[in-house]
Amino acid sequence: MIITEQKKFDEISKHLKKDEKIFIVGCGECSTVCKTGGEREVLELKNVLESSGFTVTGYAVPQAPCIAAELKRSLSKYNKEIRGSDSYLLLSCGLGVQSLIENTNIDLDVHVGCNTLFAGTVSPDAKTFFESCSACGDCILEYTGGICPLTQCPKGILNGPCGGMDNGNCELDRDRECVWVAIYKRLEEKGKLELFERFYKAKDFSKHKKPMRRVLE
Repeated sequence: MIITEQKKFDEISKHLKKDEKIFIVGCGECSTVCKTGGEREVLELKNVLESSGFTVTGYAVPQAPCIAAELKRSLSKYNKEIRGSDSYLLLSCGLGVQSLIENTNIDLDVHVGCNTLFAGTVSPDAKTFFESCSACGDCILEYTGGICPLTQCPKGILNGPCGGMDNGNCELDRDRECVWVAIYKRLEEKGKLELFERFYKAKDFSKHKKPMRRVLE
């Protein structure tokens, strides 16, 4: 899941022209869970915009705006409203923003309503979000009990723990367990402790050249 936070209204509105006609696009998946761009947040922003003198021509909440086919299918229902607009305002991650720019048939100005923070997992109560993957292109989770040290260690240490670990806690965050301690416990629990002795060479970041592209055959 892509974790986002909604920008402050002052930051959003400073990019809008007086009397601008705006079509809002939300996200039915990640931004809905993050409470930054679901239908409720879209309607709240719509009310704030209108009370501030802007015109909202309509809105859509595609299930996943980062998926081109889903985005096009959702927006096709609102062609009239979009053609009567000056701009899109997206409450989604940066993937949704760029997907819209690349796939829309109606080219308008695009405004960004959210900051994209990280790829993460969600707590059972959907109130806490944990950064869990760096998308490094060279996954070692098979050897570390499904816990990523590159992401969850503040230093990104691959052969830990470091000398600063104290009583099992991270030296940079004393309230948090050292990720390598967590990995050790997980491997011990699964009877795979021999994997803890594996040495990891420095990450080959050539496997994560930007911008990346993958084409299915």
